[in-house]
Amino acid sequence: MFNQIAEVELYRSNVISLVKTLFTSPDGKTFDRDVVRHVGAVSIVPLLQNRKQVILLSQFRASIGKPLFEVPAGKRDVAEEPQELTAVRELEEELGLKCSTLIKLGEFDNSPGFTDEHSYSYMACGLSLGKIAPQSVEEAQSSIVVTDLGKVPQLISMGIITDAKTIIGLARVSHYLECETQCRSELYPISWSSSDAGGDSPLDTDEVTTWSRTLPIL
Repeated sequence: MFNQIAEVELYRSNVISLVKTLFTSPDGKTFDRDVVRHVGAVSIVPLLQNRKQVILLSQFRASIGKPLFEVPAGKRDVAEEPQELTAVRELEEELGLKCSTLIKLGEFDNSPGFTDEHSYSYMACGLSLGKIAPQSVEEAQSSIVVTDLGKVPQLISMGIITDAKTIIGLARVSHYLECETQCRSELYPISWSSSDAGGDSPLDTDEVTTWSRTLPIL
């Protein structure tokens, strides 16, 4: 059994910290690893009313020096904020959309080779127009596109969509829609309505349908 016996913080920001951890292995050896501690994140796949199309962002990422096609996402950096509320907030900040219902698609570890970042993946349904509120230069300069779920495998294989959280979210939405009648309650038991946080429900989806037709197609 591996056991952590010590941890020293080397650096801290408002989002991450870098620590040196010390472990013992099952055979009694001692070793250290540098680990990035992260507050965690949420990602949201916005599904249009036709249940065949989703909305994505094209957003510049400084770490790789180029834009990526992504689902909206954000860090869980508001103390004690429920992850569902974080997802609703990020959806409106980045896309200017509200939703009447979130369906939890699952959880995943982003890159466990060096960080403990843990993410929650959601599908957003019952979309309506809200107020976009970008929180960074990158978000302010991002663009919004629509794509067909049926094209996603090709977009991934061609290297057009490479972002891991986006690939995971789109794959889970496709699986959800394929098996929803047989195994929805078994595989995806958690749903959350915006009314749980005092939001308006139901929401007007017709205006989103009209708006989405003005967006570029990926």
